[in-house]
Amino acid sequence: MPIATINPATGETLKTFQAYDDAEIERRLTTAVDAAAALRQTPIGQRAKWMHAAADAMQTEAEDLARMLTLEMGKPITQARAEVDKCIRSMRFEADHAHEFLADQPLSDPGAVGASKAWTTWQPLGVVLAVMPWNFPLWQVMRFAAPALMAGNAGLLKHASNVPQAALYLGSLFAKGGFPDGAFQALLISSSAVAPLIADERVAAITITGSEPAGREVATTAGRNIKKTVLELGGSDPFIVMAGVDLDAASSTAVHARVQNNGQSCIAAKRFIIDEPVYEEFVERFTAKMKALRIGDPMDESTEVGPLATESGRDELDQLVQDAAGKGAEVLAGGAKPDNPGWFYPPTVLAGLTDDMRIVTEEAFGPVASVYRVSGREEAVRVANQTSFGLSSAVWSADAEEQAWFVGTLDAGAVFINGMSESSAQLPFGGVKNSGYGREMGSAGIREFCNLKAVWKA
Repeated sequence: MPIATINPATGETLKTFQAYDDAEIERRLTTAVDAAAALRQTPIGQRAKWMHAAADAMQTEAEDLARMLTLEMGKPITQARAEVDKCIRSMRFEADHAHEFLADQPLSDPGAVGASKAWTTWQPLGVVLAVMPWNFPLWQVMRFAAPALMAGNAGLLKHASNVPQAALYLGSLFAKGGFPDGAFQALLISSSAVAPLIADERVAAITITGSEPAGREVATTAGRNIKKTVLELGGSDPFIVMAGVDLDAASSTAVHARVQNNGQSCIAAKRFIIDEPVYEEFVERFTAKMKALRIGDPMDESTEVGPLATESGRDELDQLVQDAAGKGAEVLAGGAKPDNPGWFYPPTVLAGLTDDMRIVTEEAFGPVASVYRVSGREEAVRVANQTSFGLSSAVWSADAEEQAWFVGTLDAGAVFINGMSESSAQLPFGGVKNSGYGREMGSAGIREFCNLKAVWKA
C-alpha cells in the first residue's frame, strides 16, 4: 500500500510520501535509544512540564489538525475536533497523574521477609514500538504515547500508510514540548519493515492496535524474541437492551454508538441484542433514526456520516452485507453502495440473521448494524458472547440486580450500563479473547511498559 493522503470523500490523491530507507530507520532507532536513556534519568515532574507544553502546542494547532484528520480519513469535522480535544485532555491527565500511578509501594511488614525496608518501584523498559491504525489517527496513538513518555520510555510510531500527515505531526509534537530529541518519532515504513524492528534488541516492547491477523503476526514475532506486547485487535461489541428502559434514549444512543467515526471504531456497538417485549418498538425507532442521518461532505458542519476511510474497507463491508442479504437477512435500511464519488456507505440495518452469515461472527467496520431478537437475559448473553471478540459492551437495564448479572457474565474488557462504550484516559482500555490482551490508559496502561522491580533492604 503506498504511503499517501487520499481524500476518502473524492478518491483524489492529495500527497504521496517516500518510505524511509534502512539508513534513516537506523538513525531514528539510535536516536530513540539515546532519548530513552535521557528520559529514564529525567524527573517525572520535568516530564509532566514537557507533556503540558506539548498539549499547549496541540491546542494552538487544533483547527488545522481537525481539518487534516478529515482530509486523511474522512471523519466528520465536528468529530475530528472532538478527537483533537480528547488528545489534549489525555496528555494533561497523564501529566497530572503519572506520579501517582508510578509511586513506590512500601511493604507494610518488611520484617516478614527479613528486611528493614522493602518496596516495589516502576521503571521504564526503553524504546517501545507502536503499530497503529488509521481510524483515530491522533487518539489511538496518544493513548499509548502520553503514558509511555510519562513513564520514561521513548516511542517509535509505525502508523497506517493512509494517514502519513498525522504520523509526521505526532513525530514532531513532543519535541515542541521540550522532550529530548528522538523521544517520539514517526517511521514512514511499509508493514514488511516491522518484523526486523521487533527483532532488534534495542526495541524493548511493542503495542499494536489493528486487525486480528496483524496482531497475531506481531505477537508471534515478539514472542519469538521475548518482547512484551499489548494487543488491541478490534471487536464486534454487543449493545443489549432489556425491557423497562427508556427506548427513545436507548435507540438514540444506539445510533450514535454505531455510526460514530463513520462506524469505523473498534468499540462501536455493532450487534444490537434486544429483549423480545421491546424488540419491535426499539427496532422501529432505531431504524428510523439511522435512515434520518445526514450523509455527505465530512467538512460540512451538519454532516453526521462521512465516507469510509478506504475503498477496500468499503468493499469489504458491502461484501458482508450482500452475503447476509443473499442468505435471507432482512435489510431494514441502506444495504447498497451509492453510485457517486468517494467511499460512502449508507447507514444500514440488518435483521433476521442466521449463523451461516459472515456478519454474525466477523467485524463490520462501517455504519452497518445487526439486530437480534432474544428472549431474556440468558439468551442475550449467549448471543453477545458467541463471537471470538471481547472488547467492550453496553447494557441497557432498569434493574440493579440484572445490571450486576450482566457485568459478571459478559466476555468483554468493559461493560457500560445505560450508555455506550467509550475510551478515556481515566479508565483502562483493552479486551479479552481475540480482541487481544493488555491495557491502555488508567493506572494499568502506564504500567504496561514498565518493569515492576522489587527492592529488599537489610
